[in-house]
Amino acid sequence: MQNDDNAFGEFLASRRARLSPERAELPAGTGRRVPGLRRSEVAMLAGVSVEYVARLERGAVTGVSDVVLDSLARALHLDDTEREHLAHLAQRIGGGAAPRRQPQRKPVIRESMQLVLDSITNVPAVIRNGRGDILATKPLGRALFSELYVQPARPVNHARFLFLDHRAHRFYPEWDNAAADMVALLRNEAGRNPYDRALTDLVGELSTRSDEFRTRWAAQNVIRHTTGEKHFHHPVVGDLRLKYEAMALAPDEGLTMLVYPPAPGTPYEDAIRLLAAWQAAPAGVPADTDH
Repeated sequence: MQNDDNAFGEFLASRRARLSPERAELPAGTGRRVPGLRRSEVAMLAGVSVEYVARLERGAVTGVSDVVLDSLARALHLDDTEREHLAHLAQRIGGGAAPRRQPQRKPVIRESMQLVLDSITNVPAVIRNGRGDILATKPLGRALFSELYVQPARPVNHARFLFLDHRAHRFYPEWDNAAADMVALLRNEAGRNPYDRALTDLVGELSTRSDEFRTRWAAQNVIRHTTGEKHFHHPVVGDLRLKYEAMALAPDEGLTMLVYPPAPGTPYEDAIRLLAAWQAAPAGVPADTDH
């Protein structure tokens, strides 16, 4: 974002630089002066001219067809999330949409969403938007992310915590992975919703205040969370390795419910029970002033 006028070209070039000739099943040769593939190699694999690839990387996207986008995606070995991101960028730039800054408004969680959240018992769960804001939770979810609630700002934001709070490195033992995933999620959201003022402001703030964020943002990586495992070090219950499932509640609004169940029969199941007892204690979890 941040005056990212050639987001399409920069993303395309970053994927070209990432792909090795070996992975693309091309001879590496000698005397290569660029990382990854040459434009001529991408052009050959995609069935377009070198001049056309160069134009696309300069941001001349108007009129690019779905067929060409699919050919480029195959040539560059893009995954489904990267393909979708490329299409979003092409539509945003090539479609000629005028930049517009949306008015900021307090996010509203529908009563039905909160009821679904409250119906999930014995495991942490939260509702988060594409910017990393926790917009709704239940007591056990707030207990899991209690370190985020120490700061007074609401809604709490995963990205700000990761890059601007020194406690994040202890809370996320695999901090590098967590940071890379968060930036890639923000990149994906920027492609999906490029004129979100709050997102633009967040990226600008983090780019100004964090060298780590700025470097990772420039890598152009995108990701979509669906399922996996997260490693936490909670200040009260210690190490936690929890599965997670991400369920889209309102794809058009970017709202996702994240549920973190421990594997049955593991020490983490006992730790979650201890966490539940702690959050129920009067001096347990910091207050959530939004709810």
